[in-house]
Amino acid sequence: MLIWRHGGITSLSATGKTVCFGAFEFNRLTGEVRKHGLRIRLQGQPVEVLAILLERRGELVSREELQKSLWPAETFVDFEHSLNAAIKRLRAALGDSAQAPRFVETLTRRGYRFIAPIQEPADQAPETTSSAVPGPARGRLLLLAVATTFLVVAAAAFWATRHVRAERSLAAAGSIRSLAVLPLANLSGDPDQDYFVDGMTDAIRQELQAIGALQVISRTSSVHYRGNGKPLPEIARELNVDAVVDGSVLRSGNDVRINVELVRADTDKPVWRDSCKGPLRDVLGLQAQVGRAIADEIRVALTPRERARMARTAPSNPDLYRAYAKGRFFWNKRTAEDLTRAIAFFEQAIRIDPDYAAAYDGLADCWLPLGWYGYRSPADTFPNANAAVGKALSLDDSLAEAHTSLAFIKLYYDRDWAGAEREFRRGIDLNPNYSNGHHWYAEFLSLVGRHEEAISESQRARALDPLSDIVNTWVSSRYFFARQYDRAIEEGRNAVEIAPNFAPARLVLGQSYEQKGMFAEAIAELERAASLGRGNSIYAGSLAHALGAAGQGGRARKVLLELTTAAKSHFVSSYDLATATAGLGRKEETIDLLEAAVRERSPRAAFLGVDPRFDALRAEPRFPSLLRSLGLSQSRDQ
Repeated sequence: MLIWRHGGITSLSATGKTVCFGAFEFNRLTGEVRKHGLRIRLQGQPVEVLAILLERRGELVSREELQKSLWPAETFVDFEHSLNAAIKRLRAALGDSAQAPRFVETLTRRGYRFIAPIQEPADQAPETTSSAVPGPARGRLLLLAVATTFLVVAAAAFWATRHVRAERSLAAAGSIRSLAVLPLANLSGDPDQDYFVDGMTDAIRQELQAIGALQVISRTSSVHYRGNGKPLPEIARELNVDAVVDGSVLRSGNDVRINVELVRADTDKPVWRDSCKGPLRDVLGLQAQVGRAIADEIRVALTPRERARMARTAPSNPDLYRAYAKGRFFWNKRTAEDLTRAIAFFEQAIRIDPDYAAAYDGLADCWLPLGWYGYRSPADTFPNANAAVGKALSLDDSLAEAHTSLAFIKLYYDRDWAGAEREFRRGIDLNPNYSNGHHWYAEFLSLVGRHEEAISESQRARALDPLSDIVNTWVSSRYFFARQYDRAIEEGRNAVEIAPNFAPARLVLGQSYEQKGMFAEAIAELERAASLGRGNSIYAGSLAHALGAAGQGGRARKVLLELTTAAKSHFVSSYDLATATAGLGRKEETIDLLEAAVRERSPRAAFLGVDPRFDALRAEPRFPSLLRSLGLSQSRDQ
């Protein structure tokens, strides 16, 4: 008997559906692996490898046999790489090693063998129908059955355009009010398809995030659990959700299969499964279908606007999807180089379909960080972002992300404070689960002096994205601008613990130490930030300020000289130069540089009303005029 599950084959052998080895249990019927009773994240090819090795435990299973069993002949993948990756993931989940194997032994250049003793659960009686079949013969029969089944499935996929199968549990799902969509597994074995699978995961998540009655954890927190083998209940506890969506994607030629399941955190049992298959041209429709099916299953209340949004027909051009998915893949890396690559892919998507609003929004999302972090000048970035987001909203005014991007532009470039708040609130209203909307709105609230609201909004962003490096860092920043430095240090240490090599976390912690007069700690953190930031002027300017405040004027002047020299060859924000000179007590020069920052529309000039590093300038005659030119007032500076 063979069971199809998550794009793979699981065999039921003569010994019943469950076997135990070490601390693990493997259920052949469902393909689930449990450790001490808790299900671990293992699916796709590693599960199929485990099933075959267990079926022929103690015997050599050659690499060729595994390759023929795991991939149909018409699937174009790098078999060697894919099989190695599957074995590696299996060993990682079992805590095994190639050097000192307890479960899976490697026979060099030949294959693998399962070497651990196995046991049957005490309450599981063995089947007798096939007990007379010797082990090697059973193995040959299994391989023949696997190959035959793949041929049947491949033929069915060729003739059928779509097949949807849902297995529904009797367990109620109505109490699910929060969930996380975990990274779908890439079953193709081709790492070049990671962008494709990530895009599908994001699309399903975005369908669900638009539901106001449902809390959906953001991508940056969910992606931490890619391939780490943690039990699903443990993941749910760490993310503080009622359920998780888990699954896999198999792309073979022009066909795509999505397998998903909704698993309750309290019972660790699936309450719903869905397997959708269709041609590549329908991939966006398949993603939307999965999102709608999950919403229907958990019986969450939808507003008429949410229902209409989820009912929209998605574009059906596979080239468009590939370009957009690659754009989002590189955008998520956030480096200057990857943002530039992402721009090229979003522009490609726009050439394919000039009416695809999401591609324009993706383009805007690339230009904004390039300008904010000073990789390029504001004049070279924000107008491009504004044009892209304007086009996105003209095509689809319901895009929450686009309204949030527009708010960002109004805040940091247009200095339209009222317009920025209006757009932030519009974006949050359209998608209450968009953590970036709450994250950026919290910054707006800090900059206008509404600190308690800012702290509350930043906590909401963190609830939606608890493992995000930038969200955790900016919680610390909210307390820094509120001049609650002890809390800022506490949150900054938390952010550094989560992401020790994340430069902004070191930056905010160092700035907080400086305001407490803990100069040795401040300088250490800011030097680390400058090193991680690879010479970015944000970090160098802050380091120079701390050195000057600590009385190390010689070192501060050296860093300032490096900044001014760099400004001759590429863009350096005048705001960062002003930060450096402020630490040296050069008041007139600092105000000159701040006026230059306002003229160049430096986005960080918006911090002037609340940045404590410029407190010594607030009594200077030119400073109130400087604030007014930004649309701020002196009354907002505390």
